[in-house]
Amino acid sequence: MLLRVAGGALQSCAAFMVAAGMAWAAPVGAADYPANKPITMVLPIPAGGSVDAVARMLAAQMGKRLQTQVVVENVPGAGGVISTQRVVRAAPDGHTLLFTTPNHTINPAVIRNLAFDTEKDLAPVGLVAQIPELLVASGKQPFDDFKGFVDYARKNPGKLTYGSAGNGTLPHVTMELLLLKLGLSVVHVPYKGAAPALNDLLGGQIALKMDTVTTSQPHFASGRIKPLAIASASRSKLLPDVPTIAESGVPGYEGILWLGVLAPSATPRAVIDVLHRTMAEIGRDPSWAAQLEAAGVEPRTTTPKEFAKMISAEIAQWKDVVRRSRITIN
Repeated sequence: MLLRVAGGALQSCAAFMVAAGMAWAAPVGAADYPANKPITMVLPIPAGGSVDAVARMLAAQMGKRLQTQVVVENVPGAGGVISTQRVVRAAPDGHTLLFTTPNHTINPAVIRNLAFDTEKDLAPVGLVAQIPELLVASGKQPFDDFKGFVDYARKNPGKLTYGSAGNGTLPHVTMELLLLKLGLSVVHVPYKGAAPALNDLLGGQIALKMDTVTTSQPHFASGRIKPLAIASASRSKLLPDVPTIAESGVPGYEGILWLGVLAPSATPRAVIDVLHRTMAEIGRDPSWAAQLEAAGVEPRTTTPKEFAKMISAEIAQWKDVVRRSRITIN
């Protein structure tokens, strides 16, 4: 009898210890997150501009819903590598997030020996918004629409020039992708930022540029800039009369400045789910869409799985474009 009681006691004790060990080893769950701890959202760009503004709007909305403070920290440098490394090395507890752009998928194509694996070391949470690129031409050019540009470039290979914010930037690789699809030769002129490129477009020193609606539109009325086509899947509400590049003869083409959130790869699935649900709720809020659209930004939400698939596809796409166009960065 004593032996049976002792055996039962030992089994109960062992069961308790196993259960306690499992509880101790279990990752942070949805019920524990964010536990009144602040969340830091790291950005690869300086403060100011549309991307920074969207990040701060998102941080405010997430803070309200998660009942904690969401702090935006701007960590520019090395095309987003510094900010990404910061998040990769952070504790995987959902309190350090990366708010990034397509530099995330371009970098593996243009930077050798990255100190992290873009896909394996980060867990996608989801997209929140996008800013489609707009192909614009100087008012001094002899064509007024996309077809006119293509016809002129085909008859005059190497004569036209286009500007970008620099080698390996989104406007650079998206323009090269377009030229590859069309089989056109247009000379790239890299600038140190988008502003000087726009200034030279306005002055007629360059012929073309991948820009945005918000920066180009103020110059349409004067005729200094002509909108040719927008690089999104559907027409912009702000420019309903401007066709997409896809409908203008390049099916499937897109050039999108997307804005998305990622976390360290070991972040518990339950925490990723909380973050995604929170962002999805924000995305369904009509006031959120109104805020973005007023700034020329389009709301866009995805699941973590959809975002991961997009990242993988873009990495492959940009590696192919960089190889075929022989793009290098300084």
